[in-house]
Amino acid sequence: MREGGGGDFHHRPVLLEEALHYLAPGAGRTVVDATLGGAGHTLALLQRGARVIGIERDPEALACVQSNTDLQAYGEAFESRRANFAEIQGVVSDTAPDGVDGILLDLGVSSHQLDTAERGFSLRADGPLDMRMDPGEQLTAAVVVNTWGEADLARIFHELGEEKRSRAVARAIVARRASRPFERTLDLAGCVAGVVGRGGRIHPATRVFQAIRMTVNRELESLQEALEAAPRLLRPGGRLVVISFHSGEDRIVKRFMKRHSAAEIDRPEWPAPRPNPEYEFKLLTKRAVVAREPELAGNPRARSAKLRAAERLGGGGR
Repeated sequence: MREGGGGDFHHRPVLLEEALHYLAPGAGRTVVDATLGGAGHTLALLQRGARVIGIERDPEALACVQSNTDLQAYGEAFESRRANFAEIQGVVSDTAPDGVDGILLDLGVSSHQLDTAERGFSLRADGPLDMRMDPGEQLTAAVVVNTWGEADLARIFHELGEEKRSRAVARAIVARRASRPFERTLDLAGCVAGVVGRGGRIHPATRVFQAIRMTVNRELESLQEALEAAPRLLRPGGRLVVISFHSGEDRIVKRFMKRHSAAEIDRPEWPAPRPNPEYEFKLLTKRAVVAREPELAGNPRARSAKLRAAERLGGGGR
C-alpha cells in the first residue's frame, strides 16, 4: 500500500522507520524508490542526505510528485522517471550507471488510487471497471471480467485473491455478463457479494478485486523482474528492501532472498553440497518485519504489510 507526501497524495508511508533503518541512507548514497507513489519514503530519504531516483508508472501520481515543492527543494538530489518498476534496470543504467546503494519496493496499490473512485480500484465507491495503474496500458478490469473464460477467472481468483469460492464467483460472473456486461465497480462488487456472502471482517469482494487488479497490472511478474535485476544494480553493501501486502508477493520475495543468500546448494542426488552461483546477498531480516501497534492505530492499512531486507555482498558482476 504505497502512500506518501506528494501533492494530493496521502501522508502515511508504511513501515517508514523500518525501511529507513535497513536502507541506511546518507550523504553519498543513491537509493532507488522504485514505487514512488506519494513519495513519502523518498522525502524521508532525501531529508537524511541520500540522492533518490524515483520510478512511478502512474502519470497522475508522478505529476503530483513533480509539482511538490518539498521534493523540488532538493534539486538534483531527486529525479523521477515514468516507468514500471519492472524496468528498473533501464532507469538505473541511465541515471546511475555505476550502480546504487539501495532499492526500495513498496508494493501494491496506493491509497490515493484506492480512494479515487474514477480509477476503478474501489469496491465501496462506484467507478468504471478500470484498475490500471498506468492508463496507457490496454488491459482493463472490464476486459478481464467480460471476456476471460470461466476457468481463467477462477484461477486468478484462487491464486491471486485466495478466494475460497473462486469457482462459484467465476461461474456467477460469466452467467451475469451473458445478459449484460459489467461496467461499474459496484455492479461487480454486488455480484461477488451475492456469491461470497457478507459478515466477514472485509468486504466480500475484496479478494476478487485484488486478483483482478494484480492481473491487470502484472504485479507479480513485475516484482519478479525487478528482483532479478537487483543484484546487477546494487553496489557491494547496497540494500534491497521490499514491503509487500499480499501473501503471493511475500512468498516471491522470501524465496528470492533465500535463494540468493545461501552460500551452498545441497541436493539428495549430490555427494556433497556445491557452491551457489547465485550467492549474492546477506539476509538482514530472518523473518518479515511487521508494523507495530502505534503505526497500526493510526494506519490500519499497515496491518498486512511485511518488510524484508537483504544486503548485496562484494564480488560478482552487475
